[in-house]
Amino acid sequence: MEDRIITYGGQAVIEGVMMRGQKAFAVAMRSPEGKIVVHTEPLAKLYRSKITKIPFLRGVILLWDALGLGMRALTLAANVQTGKDEKLEGPALYLTLGFSLILGIGLFFVLPAALVGGVEYLLALFQSGQASALQMAGLGLLELSPFWANLLEGVIRLAILVGYIWAIGQIPDIRRVFGYHGAEHKTINAYEAGAELTPENVAKFSREHPRCGTAFLLTLVLVSILVFTLLGDLTLFWKLASRILLIPLLAGIAVEYIRWTANHLDSKFVQAIIRPNLALQSLTTREPDLQMLEVAIASFNAMREAEAELVA
Repeated sequence: MEDRIITYGGQAVIEGVMMRGQKAFAVAMRSPEGKIVVHTEPLAKLYRSKITKIPFLRGVILLWDALGLGMRALTLAANVQTGKDEKLEGPALYLTLGFSLILGIGLFFVLPAALVGGVEYLLALFQSGQASALQMAGLGLLELSPFWANLLEGVIRLAILVGYIWAIGQIPDIRRVFGYHGAEHKTINAYEAGAELTPENVAKFSREHPRCGTAFLLTLVLVSILVFTLLGDLTLFWKLASRILLIPLLAGIAVEYIRWTANHLDSKFVQAIIRPNLALQSLTTREPDLQMLEVAIASFNAMREAEAELVA
């Protein structure tokens, strides 16, 4: 079946929005003086290469490049706010990406596995009679099977994800970024509905979108629960190693799932199964004001104009 996904996407940045197409991206930002500053660039040829046609592999590679693109957009936005011209590229970019990935993997994958491993170790002590006092209280009869251990780990991972998103959403500056995130979604939803892109028109549309990065994160966590539960009993070393080594596979599955659901939004079944993804976006988006929508529309229009120039 032909891929019917409209490939426009985006990202909220500091006082602005990045919009990405097939050939170019644009970042529109509100400067401290109140003006909208727009920056456009062509995308790397990777986005138009044959690798984007290979299921599962394309997800992992494009996600890595998208992380770099996101960092570039964030740097551009920060420069507008500070008046500086700092650049994040080369070794500095890869070090930043590497540190961010290590932090994310440690928090969302290694930590839950380590916590459950600790629980399993304590229960093993109880069973071996090395905690007689607790055994007398009946705790020594407890046992965590591999299935329930892996399931508990998944629940902890999901709780950490939701808790983290909720916590950072309480920071005023992040709440504004989430407002721009809502503006990005509304703009794309309005465009896909064929509406005229004015702040007043775009404001009427939903701030939820099925291809959002939030949907990817939740899907990644849910897929990890299923896959890791099927792995069965592992030693702590291999449990932690599998959580790291299988991330590319999980990411590939999550990306293909998002693409498939986006291609079948007219299905009642798909509409039902994506509800958790849309619900989580209530934490990562806020209702934008008209000025935020104006910035998102400027970014979207600039991206479209840049793509048209590249085709000409």
